[in-house]
Amino acid sequence: KLHCKWGKSRRHMEDLGKSTSWLRAELASPSPCLHILDCRSRELYDSSHVERALSVALPGLLLRRLRKGNLSVGSLLPGPPQALRDSTVLLYDEGTLQLPLLVTLLQKLRDEGCPAYYLQGGFHKFQAEWPHLCETNLDTASASSSPVPPAAPVVGLGGLSLSSDCSDAESGPLSSGMESEGASPPSFPVQILPNLYLGSARDSANMDTLAKLGIRYILNVTPNLPNLFEKNGDFHYKQIPISDHWSQNLSQFFPEAIEFIDEALSRNCGILVHCLAGISRSVTVTVAYLMQKLNLSLNDAYDLVKRKKSNISPNFNFMGQLLDFEKSLGLSRASRRPPSGQSCFFTSPTDDSVFELDPT
Repeated sequence: KLHCKWGKSRRHMEDLGKSTSWLRAELASPSPCLHILDCRSRELYDSSHVERALSVALPGLLLRRLRKGNLSVGSLLPGPPQALRDSTVLLYDEGTLQLPLLVTLLQKLRDEGCPAYYLQGGFHKFQAEWPHLCETNLDTASASSSPVPPAAPVVGLGGLSLSSDCSDAESGPLSSGMESEGASPPSFPVQILPNLYLGSARDSANMDTLAKLGIRYILNVTPNLPNLFEKNGDFHYKQIPISDHWSQNLSQFFPEAIEFIDEALSRNCGILVHCLAGISRSVTVTVAYLMQKLNLSLNDAYDLVKRKKSNISPNFNFMGQLLDFEKSLGLSRASRRPPSGQSCFFTSPTDDSVFELDPT
């Protein structure tokens, strides 16, 4: 039996369903006002999904915050909130209303004034009836492995035009995805670990701030922002040419980014990881570093960064890549101790306390 706080009856839920024939008709006449969200696991999405669908697999941490009302669904989706309210969002899982994520997103989207619906029969029924309207991993492999966005509309955005590399926009305004946690987000580089700082393009251009913090390494996670002080010889730069775009494969750069951060820390130098606004791309790289080097799960690594910098908001695609990275590392919530001989600061996902662990 489906339990839903905002639904008065099962009949009400049935009224929010759209048929597979309705979706087929919508796909035959592409509309920029339709967003299709795949609520299944990342593995199922990568295997096959409805064309133009966007994967919204979320780690438990973000799902809990959605349920508590600490996170706006609109802030996590492409386009301004008003554009979402003027469009239609269709969610689907494998069957019909099988996943808590789908029910939660459906509830929150409608609470925020967005006309949201679910697909009756889910992906299983749609694929059986209209297999030619489903994309397999063969269809999407080339797009997901390329650092350059495709010319066609990005998979999952239903024809909505996103900014290109020329504008290098982050996903939404700077306040997008900000949670209310009692404090304004800092406007300067945030120290995540000793000598490891997370910030924005503005921070990377502030020579006084860089000098004060002892920052000599700068990891620039953008395709076109300049490395301003590269020629004076006092700074070491690495640039990762990735846009905050729903088709970008940022995870392919994790190894070299992690190696660059390690190089700076091994020399006792400060390193700044930045993108444009310091809320999506640079956060993704920083979280990946914490996961690999400190053996933290995605939830724990994300929570650590979130408590240091409250306005972080990696896009759904990057979160999915972090989920895949977590699995490749074999991490879980139980494996939270740092490597032997290394101490670190981290936060518990179920507690507001901050601890320092020292294996000695």
